[in-house]
Formats: sequence, C-alpha cells, structure tokens
Amino acid sequence: MAACVVLHAAGLTFALRWLERSLGALRRGSWQRLRLLIGVAALTVVVHLVEITVWAVYFAAKGAMPDLDSALYFSAVTYTTTGYGDLVLPEGWRLAGGIEALTGILMCGWSTGFFFAIFNQIFIRDTGVRAPAGEAGGGS
Repeated sequence: MAACVVLHAAGLTFALRWLERSLGALRRGSWQRLRLLIGVAALTVVVHLVEITVWAVYFAAKGAMPDLDSALYFSAVTYTTTGYGDLVLPEGWRLAGGIEALTGILMCGWSTGFFFAIFNQIFIRDTGVRAPAGEAGGGS
C-alpha cells in the first residue's frame, strides 16, 4: 500500500510538472486543452497500471498466485474493485486482497480529484470564469 502511495504521488507530480510546462503554450480556444486532458488521463492510467503490477509481482513472488499472468489479472480486477471472483487468494492471503481493493479505491479517488482540479484550471485559464462554490461539478 505504501508503495502505491509513493508511486501515485510521484506519477501525479510528474504529470503536474508536464502540465505546467504545457500550459504556458496553451492558446485560448485551442484543441490543445483536449490534448492536455488526454495526456493527463493517459499518465494517470499508466500510474495505476504500474501500481497494479507492483501488487501482482508481490502476489506472484510470494506464491499467493500461481504465475505472473494470473497475478496481473487478479490484481487488476481487485485494484479496480471489479471483483469477478474467478481467481481468489489462498485463505491466509485474503486480507491482502482487501487491502489492495481499498488502496485502489483510494488511488482512483485521488486521481479523480487531481483530474478535476486540472480540468478546472484549464477551464479557468481558457475562459477566465471561475465556477461559483458548490457548482464546480456542473450542478445536477
């Protein structure tokens, strides 16, 4: 779990620095905004895939999964809380699966907040309009 937090912080910091460099060249009304959002989304997905891989390597190395392919599949399904249940950890390892799922929820939430903040900054930079407090999500 700690490795995921460190990887996530490093990955999002890298994305933020890349974005800061890119925002300097952003023109109003350009398609560059979309390119930046796609870039941030892609970098964020890569960070999640690295974290999933870390869990998978751990499970495979400790013998909790029969091979790395199974461990990668199990880890992706667990981290994303999809939870098909077709592969399960041995009884003594099941708590680790729950911790991975909780970590995945936390990291995905962190990514969502990060992405929203980036989108908001790009929107403000492009339009000069700030959303009133409580309406930043677009209302219901």
